[in-house]
Amino acid sequence: MLGGVVTVGIASLTDRGGGSVDRAVVPTDCPAPDKSDAPRYRFDNRPIYCLTSGTVYTAVFDTSEGEIRFALDTARMPETTNNFVALARYGYYDDTLLFRIDPGIGIIQGGAPTTNDWSDPGPGYQIPDEGGNFTPVANGGVTGPFSYKTGQLVMARSAGLNSSGAQFFFTTTESVSLLDGQGSYLLFGATDNAGQSVLDAMMDLYVADPDSPYGGGPSHEIVLRSVTIVEG
Repeated sequence: MLGGVVTVGIASLTDRGGGSVDRAVVPTDCPAPDKSDAPRYRFDNRPIYCLTSGTVYTAVFDTSEGEIRFALDTARMPETTNNFVALARYGYYDDTLLFRIDPGIGIIQGGAPTTNDWSDPGPGYQIPDEGGNFTPVANGGVTGPFSYKTGQLVMARSAGLNSSGAQFFFTTTESVSLLDGQGSYLLFGATDNAGQSVLDAMMDLYVADPDSPYGGGPSHEIVLRSVTIVEG
């Protein structure tokens, strides 16, 4: 039973954005912090590194259910954080849906501006795994170094190494620890008690629906109005 639950989670926490990781990235300009370069949804390469050493970065999610603030982990997860900051400053996540709630593994997923579901084509690139050791396994997946608890910001991924792109999920209940056996979803942010209260309210909107590809969803649309990056 436990293995079955985890398998469902692994198969469904998918970001199907295309492209392979290119570590010799052709430099482009960093996005404007005030989003004056937005919106932009497709890219030829993953972003160059645009974060400032020693600066604290916070992602502020303005949703229809309330505000959630995540402190971003630039120390352990610099490339993952940089990618998310760049996409947020390009307006990639603005006016999208948190399209999936899954109480079985305690997550809320978003980050799909084109289709607002897990089939979204993504930004056109994928980012490298980081934060520890990643090992391919026989079923085509990957095991990694992370364990999960409530109140975290995590990247979704496809099977195989270096397969995250833009989709993300919030960890909302203790059931998310079922993903510890894989541990490869890139964990790069944490919220506070106020943010967790908003996540709890979102999870309470879940309604089972056998016709949904996710087995159910929110009783009404959860809109992500914007993601703003605050420095300092």
